[in-house]
Amino acid sequence: MMPGTTQRDRKLEIFLTAPPGLEAILCDEVREAGFEAPEPTPGGVSIRGGWPEVWRANLCLRGASRVLVRVAEFRAMHPAQLDKRARKVDWAGVLRADVPVRVEASCTRSKIYHAGAAAQRVERAITEELGASVSKGAALRIMVRIEDDLCTISVDSSGELLHRRGHKQFVGKAPLRETLASLFLRQCGYRGKESVLDPMCGSGSFVIEAAEIAAGLCPGRGRSFAFEKLASFNTQAWQQLQTTLPLETDLAFYGSDRDAGAIQGAISNAERAGVAKICNFSQFAISDLQRPEGPPGLVMVNPPYGSRIGNKKLLFGLYGALGKTLHARFSGWRVGLVTSEAGLARATGLPFAPPGPPIPHGGLKIRLWQTGILP
Repeated sequence: MMPGTTQRDRKLEIFLTAPPGLEAILCDEVREAGFEAPEPTPGGVSIRGGWPEVWRANLCLRGASRVLVRVAEFRAMHPAQLDKRARKVDWAGVLRADVPVRVEASCTRSKIYHAGAAAQRVERAITEELGASVSKGAALRIMVRIEDDLCTISVDSSGELLHRRGHKQFVGKAPLRETLASLFLRQCGYRGKESVLDPMCGSGSFVIEAAEIAAGLCPGRGRSFAFEKLASFNTQAWQQLQTTLPLETDLAFYGSDRDAGAIQGAISNAERAGVAKICNFSQFAISDLQRPEGPPGLVMVNPPYGSRIGNKKLLFGLYGALGKTLHARFSGWRVGLVTSEAGLARATGLPFAPPGPPIPHGGLKIRLWQTGILP
């Protein structure tokens, strides 16, 4: 940091976390949203900017899981050195003395190897230099990473994970996080200009995400964030940032499922999200699926994998029925299918390109399978 500057006015290093394997897809979204010099790195995307960029990233980015802000970086070879340098951090430019924090630490390949002791040194620096209290249950989190003797201190500006938009109260049996659904939609080339249909919609993640994108609704519009409790927060500027008008769209979005409870839950989720008017949810089986009126669009589906839900042997028939229906009735449409089982994807008989990279999800590795335009 240059002399005379503070955490309030300098350019910050901001890290947007993403599921491993989808960093390039998130980077594409970040670049499209106008953030400065996004760079994909393992586990996410790095950008630079001021605190308003931190707020905007939390509010507007659909694929990021968290927004972390680096507040200090220095070498620390032993605990006394960590203690001394942690006290020199501009804590007053980041934290408020009246807001409790919690400190989490990790140590890898470093002379300081005890994470608990490292956390205690930083906790002491915060309490004695700033006067803020430290609590294990505090919502505001300071993250200390010591790797190869390099100590990086970051603040989690998001709080709760960003997939928790605030409107998806019904989650179904095996929910796909909204952030992951958004990245898969983007990977399929979806940009809010075509209809999306999910014939196994569950709680409606793909349908609602697609509808929100088409309507120009910010994903973080209905929730609070940890940065609202930081010293840098400006209520008036934040309110101005939030004043975006929804877009008009003539598109419709479709979800179906054989489970009546899932359909009712998806309808309620869409109502809370403010997109119920452009979403159509219906209860019926795959064999009864009909092509909607209007131009072709994208079929986006996350069927059961057999690992947690359903008998894998029986699922081959389900995937086969899905492929048969799409082949027969969805000429001109594209298909994106998410599964952990290559054999199930192939059982559809659909002309998939080679699948995307494996993505961790609920203890499994899932992949996105895509077709071109169906004949």
